[in-house]
Amino acid sequence: MSIALVLLPEFLLIAVGVLLARLRPFGSGFWGGTERLVYFVLFPALLFRSLANGAGAIGSALPFVSTAVAFTLAGIALSLLGRFVPRLPEGDFAACFQCGFRFNTYLALAIAERLQGAQGLAAITLLVGVLVPVVNVAAVSMLAREGRMRVLPALARNPLVIACVGGLAWAAAGWHLPDVADRVLANLGGASLALGLLTVGAALRLEGGLPVSAIAYWTGLKLIALPACALAAGRAFGLPEPLLQVAVILAAVPTAPSAYVLAEQMTGRGRPVAALVTTGTLLATVTLPLWLAAL
Repeated sequence: MSIALVLLPEFLLIAVGVLLARLRPFGSGFWGGTERLVYFVLFPALLFRSLANGAGAIGSALPFVSTAVAFTLAGIALSLLGRFVPRLPEGDFAACFQCGFRFNTYLALAIAERLQGAQGLAAITLLVGVLVPVVNVAAVSMLAREGRMRVLPALARNPLVIACVGGLAWAAAGWHLPDVADRVLANLGGASLALGLLTVGAALRLEGGLPVSAIAYWTGLKLIALPACALAAGRAFGLPEPLLQVAVILAAVPTAPSAYVLAEQMTGRGRPVAALVTTGTLLATVTLPLWLAAL
């Protein structure tokens, strides 16, 4: 119960977003603009600053990163099996494929910061910086093949990939952010988590027409199988409990709403992804506290 109460503020922000999206003053144009602001400006500022300032400050970085890469690759492999299990049309499979391994970064960062403070935020940002390019390469490659688009230009324009690569490069160079730049980025990044969770709620919708078998497969994969892989990999790599908790958080959060945006923009098949994101977010209110309690 205590874990559920700790996570309650984040899920309440999502619920507020659901309610606000249904009020007349906050129409689709408002939420579309807010989502773009978060995705292209606020969230990249948070990622760049966190990685530039803290990417080298996490102990046991190699086992920690190896755990994240291991469970992500497992999620990609299991998602490929979705081609055969639910037997979806090829276009729907290409859109849903990403839902087995992409993560709701806003929710993961907010939970890690709430449970472990600045150290938890720095730790999970490191994993996000490593995994954002990985999951985007996998998702964009599948969608690009379906939509007959080029993969590298799509990745080169992705603001999260740019921010993560830039932050990691800044940290690797050993540079320090100037005070003014650091404060500006901190203010921009600070706004991203609350607004990001509100836009998550605003984007939730159950329409999509997916068969129950497909919803069960990808939801079970994301909320049960993937965190189980993270727990097993973390134990195998000997992670200390705080880092193991962070790895499981990132694996156990539901699929990112940006998966819907990506699928809709690249192939026009966003509706099945919206159904998976909504179902996963609702069920994560139960599964995520259970995973954290199990640790």
